Amino acid sequence: MDEIPAIELRHITKRFGALVANDQVNFCLRRGEIHALLGENGAGKSTLMRILYGLYHADEGEILVNGQPAEIRSPKDAIRLGIGMVTQHFALAAPLSVTENIILGYTGSLRLNLAEAHQKVAEAAAHYGLDVEPAALVKNLSVGQRQRVEILKALYRQARVLILDEPTAVLIPQEVEQLFATLQQLQQSGLSVIFISHKLNEVMTITQQVTVLRGGQVIGSVATGETTPAQLARMMVGRETFGVNRDLAGDAKPAGQTAVLQLERVAALDRQGLPAVKNISLDVFGGEIVGLAGVSGNGQVELAEVLAGTRRPSSGRIVVAGQEVTGAGPAEMMAAGVGRIPEDRHASIVGEMTVAQNMALEHLGRFAPNGLLDRRRMQQHAEKLIAEYQIKAAPGDKIRTLSGGNMQKVILARVFEQEPQVIIVAQPTRGLDVGATEYVRGRLLEQRNRGAAILLISEDLDEILELSDRIAVIYEGEIMGILSAAEADTERLGLLMAGVR
Repeated sequence: MDEIPAIELRHITKRFGALVANDQVNFCLRRGEIHALLGENGAGKSTLMRILYGLYHADEGEILVNGQPAEIRSPKDAIRLGIGMVTQHFALAAPLSVTENIILGYTGSLRLNLAEAHQKVAEAAAHYGLDVEPAALVKNLSVGQRQRVEILKALYRQARVLILDEPTAVLIPQEVEQLFATLQQLQQSGLSVIFISHKLNEVMTITQQVTVLRGGQVIGSVATGETTPAQLARMMVGRETFGVNRDLAGDAKPAGQTAVLQLERVAALDRQGLPAVKNISLDVFGGEIVGLAGVSGNGQVELAEVLAGTRRPSSGRIVVAGQEVTGAGPAEMMAAGVGRIPEDRHASIVGEMTVAQNMALEHLGRFAPNGLLDRRRMQQHAEKLIAEYQIKAAPGDKIRTLSGGNMQKVILARVFEQEPQVIIVAQPTRGLDVGATEYVRGRLLEQRNRGAAILLISEDLDEILELSDRIAVIYEGEIMGILSAAEADTERLGLLMAGVR
């Protein structure tokens, strides 16, 4: 390895008003190294990378590229210096071909010889070992293929440093394996990679060095081979305990043999009127978590809406604790004992209302026995739940001022205090940091041990494997298979998620 680092960030500081997002950050990326940048949400990882890519400008500090001081004022400057970035949300034009996307804004001339361009892109793809079809339209590609196009786009522009921001968040396990194989191949050709992730097992697998940020500061930088996931987690969250254990949290207690939630050949249409959920039959027993695994866009959203009462099924039956609730609205679903934690936490709160008001929102009748709202009772109720759920907020705070984790705790508190028989929970930890994620998962296990029947809809396979007693896989609106936790592994789940029985 060369002595001169590919990238060196020295004393980088970035403020947004009173918030210090990066505080005297030093970071060094060696040539031909895959270097993880770890940290909870809000730790400053994305801000730091946006500074390196020219989307933000640091208030203090300097950037060195190949040992030379560099002024990076825009992504154009970064690209010129050989720095490429692939974010979670791909910047591709769906109606155009792979070739058109790759050369968009990069060709020197106004005239475009498409056949010649296809040839060049094919040569670049072969050179970098990226399986990409130049003439294919982006809209017809899978998520994993689109990501390869984004990587090829950066490499085509001569990137020698690649920033990957949560690159596996949208991939099935087989696509993750493919991505890692690609990265290792590129690394051998001298490419340096900054790998932003919160998945510790991935960091241990693919990287050589790890830098951990907490509260905008570097907590430490360690060689991957000399650390453990537990040590990294401790650096991230600043404490010893980490992770939830399904078995230690108490064994599942299926209450009798009748399922509390029964879906019989349930079907539903999407917003365009096309079939999104197709003949799903699924039972969830009291005292168990059934995980519903699948890549985004395979009918999970529509199924959750049907079970929340916000979308009418087109056929089939839904039974909760022996009572048929097919086609029931949200209030009837709640009355039947269904608790709902929706995917979009902002959609289930009213931002301008206070924490106390939001906590009372779904059962206002309790706080207005004679038609007048008892504000003192509402306040006391909020104080009790704030203490119980360790929410960092006061009852009178506007809920929109809370962090994602605290907002999610308000929603959990509101649902769980009703002790619902069935809980439909979608993407419960999306966008949350390690500490809040662990807290939410622990609370779900408590509800399961209380005897609730829980349907956990999540695109995070680690979460599904960590929490579920049984796992159902959904693909194009159909259940591909149901496995017990003991027989489920990432390979089997990945194949089912890709539609292979």
